[in-house]
Amino acid sequence: MSSDESERGLKASSMSDTTDPPKIIRDEEKQQDAGQSYLVEWDGDNDPLDPRTFSAARKWFYVAVVAVGSLLVTATSSLYTSGYEQLIEEFGCSLEVANLGLSLYVLGLGLGPLVFSPFSEFYGRRPIYITSTVFFLIWLIPCAVAQNMETLLVARFLNGLSGSAFLSVAGGTVVDMFIPQQLLIPMTVFTGAPFIGPALGPLIGGFINSFTTWRWSFYVLLIWAGVILVCVLFVPETFHPILHSKKAAALRKSTNNNEYHSASEVARASKTLSQALLTSLYVPFQLLFLDPMVLALSTYTSLLQGILYLFFGAFPLVFGTNHGFNLWQIGLTFLGLLIGNLIACFFNPLWHKNWMGLIRKMKETHGAEYKPEPELRLPPAMVGAVLVTVSLFWFAWTTYASVHWIVPIIATVFFSTGFFFVFQGIWTFLVAAYPKYAASSMAVNTTTRCIFAAAFPLFTDQMFNNLGYQWASTLLAFLTLAMLPFPYIFYRYGKSLRARSKFASG
Repeated sequence: MSSDESERGLKASSMSDTTDPPKIIRDEEKQQDAGQSYLVEWDGDNDPLDPRTFSAARKWFYVAVVAVGSLLVTATSSLYTSGYEQLIEEFGCSLEVANLGLSLYVLGLGLGPLVFSPFSEFYGRRPIYITSTVFFLIWLIPCAVAQNMETLLVARFLNGLSGSAFLSVAGGTVVDMFIPQQLLIPMTVFTGAPFIGPALGPLIGGFINSFTTWRWSFYVLLIWAGVILVCVLFVPETFHPILHSKKAAALRKSTNNNEYHSASEVARASKTLSQALLTSLYVPFQLLFLDPMVLALSTYTSLLQGILYLFFGAFPLVFGTNHGFNLWQIGLTFLGLLIGNLIACFFNPLWHKNWMGLIRKMKETHGAEYKPEPELRLPPAMVGAVLVTVSLFWFAWTTYASVHWIVPIIATVFFSTGFFFVFQGIWTFLVAAYPKYAASSMAVNTTTRCIFAAAFPLFTDQMFNNLGYQWASTLLAFLTLAMLPFPYIFYRYGKSLRARSKFASG
């Protein structure tokens, strides 16, 4: 999306800086006069090369592929945790070392987008998908056949790094194929998948590891990844700047005239891949450390992500110790998180309707020329923040053996729903508030979230055993309570804070 913005900016500047602006070529206008420069774009709204003209069936197949791919990558992170008992017995390692397999995988997920995003800008989305899926499948093999813990840990990190492409570029594929008015439902499907994945992993893994060996966890993932790889081969390139470049190259070849060009070719010619990689690694952390809103909101989402991944160690303690659940029954306790995410997805149209209503009210107050402010995107996060904190207190003080097991599971339904709402509100706010740095704000948010998610499982066992199940969970609830005011603060004072930021829109 950032490349599309730069393309539009280059196009606008080139038309305003020259007295003889470049002519936009349509298929019916391929004749050109000597010396005339031609800017290649889509041939109106029905250009067959434009992904937005694909049939509905094709579009939804491609959405399904990237959504299920994202589901695979995130489910792989947590499915591994169901095999801890067998891994500890077979390799003679501690629980902390076994937890490293989860932490290193999630760390790989966080670092990958910083690299894959610049590569997709230069080479398109399709090569990234294919390469990523191939290596994701390859690194599942040493996980499945590992003869020692060291091999498994290294392979897990590289597995996460390879699979992260689905989290970094897949959203762009969905945006490429739909006009804004059609985007709500496909984006809901796509964004829901990575949230459902972590809850689905232990559910599947619980059954696998209850009735066969831990290696079958990876055999199942290998089969799943193989199916995704076959499907990915049918997904065409959808990145508009790359398609414009290919169209310009075809016209240059067919006419023997090198004047045909796309705006994206000009943009890519102005910087090297190494410069793009450096920017991708530098700008996100500049935003994190120099902009208070990015720091606060990224810290909040990172805390929630850490708590989610802490549950993979906490649930076996709470439900295994208190209620005597076996492995597959513990896996089923994650249904609360899964159901909460599904409920939150169904609320998306309602939040969109609420946003449109707020815009109408603001236009009635400020006139028809009013432009929607980013703060209007925060109401889901405001509601979600309350749900998250209340549900964690609920979970904390129902983790007694005397309390029926369904009660804390119901609490996780509300936690998961609130979790989704918080992320929905904060992500859309960041993109709207930092349009020039949208990719960087999302990249640093992803990286910090994965760092927290990698760290929290490493101290879950000690925390719950030393503080007790109730106070350990209460501590987490108090941490979220401390962060709860931020969506409200930014809703009220965000405009003035943005005015003082050198990164945000004014």
